[in-house]
Amino acid sequence: MGKQKLSAEAAKAKAVRDLKAANSPDRKEKRADSQMKRRAAIKKYGPNWLNGKHYDHNTCKFTSATHNLGGTQNESLKDGTKAENEQSKK
Repeated sequence: MGKQKLSAEAAKAKAVRDLKAANSPDRKEKRADSQMKRRAAIKKYGPNWLNGKHYDHNTCKFTSATHNLGGTQNESLKDGTKAENEQSKK
């Protein structure tokens, strides 16, 4: 994905919004949780096991980064809902 072509004013506003979202209590909790799980996985499986994997908070497991960042839902359902958790179990 390429860089967005925003005016200087819009880019600055977006940076402020993004930083606020990244430092929200929910994101801080998920970031800390992911770090703990990654450290535990490195101890259990070794560092190479985690290559290309991210922790998916919807499925509660490590998945490929492309799957996690690309969305784990089919196109008819919205990402990040309880339905995603149900669909991932199937």
